[in-house]
Amino acid sequence: MDAGTGMAARWRSANGRPAPGRVEVVDDALTADDAYRMASQGIAMLWHGDFHNARQILNAMDRRIGAGKKASGTPAEQFYRHRQAASHRARILGLLLIPLDPGPVVPLRRAPDIREAAAEAYGDIGESSVVSLHELVGAIGAHEWRRTGVYVDALQDRIHPHYGTFFPTRSEYVDLVAAAALPADTLAFDVGTGTGVLAAVLARRGVRRVIATDNETRAIACAAENFRNLGVEDRAEAVLTDMFPPGRAPLIVCNPPWIPATPHSSLDNAVYDPGSRMLLRFLNELPGHLEPGGEGWLVLSDLAEHLGLRSREDLLAVVEAAGLKVAERLDTKPTHPKASDRDNPLFAARSAEVTSLWRLVTR
Repeated sequence: MDAGTGMAARWRSANGRPAPGRVEVVDDALTADDAYRMASQGIAMLWHGDFHNARQILNAMDRRIGAGKKASGTPAEQFYRHRQAASHRARILGLLLIPLDPGPVVPLRRAPDIREAAAEAYGDIGESSVVSLHELVGAIGAHEWRRTGVYVDALQDRIHPHYGTFFPTRSEYVDLVAAAALPADTLAFDVGTGTGVLAAVLARRGVRRVIATDNETRAIACAAENFRNLGVEDRAEAVLTDMFPPGRAPLIVCNPPWIPATPHSSLDNAVYDPGSRMLLRFLNELPGHLEPGGEGWLVLSDLAEHLGLRSREDLLAVVEAAGLKVAERLDTKPTHPKASDRDNPLFAARSAEVTSLWRLVTR
């Protein structure tokens, strides 16, 4: 494309980010300093050069963003500044764009074969498109996770996450579900199943029927595929629905997003729960779906409490108001790297974090 020549292409973002308002065509002559300056001004750059050079420019932009100053103030203020910095980084890096042609293929020199990764993230590419290189790099990484899988000790097997589906990089909450005493082995609901890992654990433990629900089609396809790969498809079923399936069960498990904050992209939905909406809905509606004598297993980290975003008193008040009581709480300390990384901006909260399985029964 010559300078000054207009073009039209469809904007694609698997993360739900809006299309940039201003785009300029750039090539290998662009320096990292100029790229960072343009992105800081909100100018998107459509790359028409060598693919590997574009990756180098993206990495150089990331280095120029830097870690920033260590957040100060209350834990909640530190958390929000940390999130603002992460959002700023995503916005800056998201402004380096590349073309994507049907196939899907990247029509640039030395571009890798991204057909499977792009198809998993964006679906059918039936027309020329423009995507964020930063997002596409993430899609390529997600494809590798899906291809190789994530080993889960509780299953002695691998879970294969699909793009955009939260997967168990932290094992402690899965181990809690694998160890807690089952109230019954006839039926269980797994609300908000994601990859289906908790439903698969319950099926492997001998629960004869597990209904795993999610309101995302990606998650349902992912869970169903994992059930087949793990050989539990005769006991575990993935159902597209909002929260609870019809009927009652003696065991209902839910691992909602742990942080009551607003997601900045669709991929944030598995981590951030605005106003604790999913958590509150699960607790308030749980009694209406439990069989007499049944249990609800709420899997939740107290990180939000250490960040000053939710208090233990508030959580217990909701439990009581819903007509529930705590039969037992099983606790474990996280072992992920952030819990011991003193350079992490949220180290104080991370190092104090406890993950719990709350066994809830009706009062």
